[in-house]
Amino acid sequence: MKFTQFLTEAKEGKNLHLEHIEDEVLNRGVVGAREAINFLQSLRDMLAGHSQTKINVTTKWDGAPAIFCGINPENGKFFVGTKGVFNANPKLNYTDEDIDANHSSEGLNSKLKVALRYLPKLGIKGVLQGDMMFAKGDIDKKVIDGESYITFQPNTIVYAVPAASKLARSMLDAQLGVVFHTSYTGKKIQDMKASFNVDIGKLSTTKDVWFRDASFVDASGSATFTEEETKEITYTLSQAGSLFQQINPLTMNRIAANDTILMQIKTFNNTKVRAGEKIKNTLQHTNELIRTIENKLNQSVLEAKLEKTKKERIAKKNELMRFYRSNANELKKIFDLQNLIVDAKLMVIRKLEEIKDIGTFIRTDDGFRITAPEGFVAVDRLKGSAVKLVDRLEFAHANFNAQKNWDK
Repeated sequence: MKFTQFLTEAKEGKNLHLEHIEDEVLNRGVVGAREAINFLQSLRDMLAGHSQTKINVTTKWDGAPAIFCGINPENGKFFVGTKGVFNANPKLNYTDEDIDANHSSEGLNSKLKVALRYLPKLGIKGVLQGDMMFAKGDIDKKVIDGESYITFQPNTIVYAVPAASKLARSMLDAQLGVVFHTSYTGKKIQDMKASFNVDIGKLSTTKDVWFRDASFVDASGSATFTEEETKEITYTLSQAGSLFQQINPLTMNRIAANDTILMQIKTFNNTKVRAGEKIKNTLQHTNELIRTIENKLNQSVLEAKLEKTKKERIAKKNELMRFYRSNANELKKIFDLQNLIVDAKLMVIRKLEEIKDIGTFIRTDDGFRITAPEGFVAVDRLKGSAVKLVDRLEFAHANFNAQKNWDK
């Protein structure tokens, strides 16, 4: 299956940002739409129990901060860092003094120092990326629905583990907990390439570090579509494929090639996600998109102080509005296609959610509400590429609105 470059940073081989599968229709035009549909077909086949494709599914943990650690191949020294390790002027921390110089935020500073002290015990040979789930002082004990749990909340989701379990004891013994999901290889930090196949079996164990990889429990046989569910997702994907054939490819590729148009559409769509609204009426959504963009462009013209600037902005506005008005019908079809991809994606997510060994909750004013994991990452084992499968109305809306751990 030709499934490549689902990473926005794929050209550099860095796992800095994964895209939602439905957004590939916008990000990469015709190629992105075709591959999104093909990828969901592969996931359907995997969950129907007769897959011949090389697909891995990993759980997307809601951890923070992102941790990079391992041996710098250029000097043989162990380092820890955040996403700044891939900056033009990389922030690699070999000592506590480096952390003080590079990271002034008290919370991040202390977590990186704990990581620097204990992660070398794992004997990491290359470079790994993971999400920090907790440090020693982050674990609480809570009673939820009459059950005793240990809990930790690195970001939006509260993770809960039965207090009497072996897993809870290992977490309580640890100085920190990390979920590793990406490994890097290369002779220089700047040239490193990402792989989603992390082999933690080669790491040394220590009671000071609780760690695991993000691998999902083997979905074949454990979480399997029924015959009726297989028919339902197949019908949805068939509708998506049929609609895809009806959309003008020039419109799709124009959006993908024009950063301004792409960002305008994605930004507007994200306002709906933040509000927890599903795009049900795509005609209304398209008309509202066009009105919103025109109003913003008009405002930009009014704010121009120089006549030359005003003329340039008027010309830009006219060019953009010609595109939107002449392609309104195609935009509606594109949003309809995205909705069908989301429907199929949610069928996959609901099935994968049936298995989890750690409870996940959202903290509210009234206590705790059960929620799903942040989502999943589907990986093409042959290409090493990946795309995220997230229920955006569930998680992204919660991410914008839930009480975070820093609100306690």
